Amino acid sequence: MTESYVADIFSNAIYHILITAAPMLLAALIVGLVISIFQATTQIQEQTLSFVPKVLAIFLVLMIAGPWLLRTLMDFTLNLFNDIPNIIK
Repeated sequence: MTESYVADIFSNAIYHILITAAPMLLAALIVGLVISIFQATTQIQEQTLSFVPKVLAIFLVLMIAGPWLLRTLMDFTLNLFNDIPNIIK
């Protein structure tokens, strides 16, 4: 196993982490921004107001994108398992 091979596996892992986390993070960011604008216009300064909508948005995104996320992670894991003979060399 060479250093470039390890670096390639590491970069693929980081890529898949970012790709699978992005939908939930973007949903929370958008909902937080909308709630912040609402709070600024109505002058409601309650910090806990944005928590429940963010959680609901993340669960909604997980329900919609869950199969794609699971397929992406399964493909990555299967590729790692299939590369085990190359690692041992």
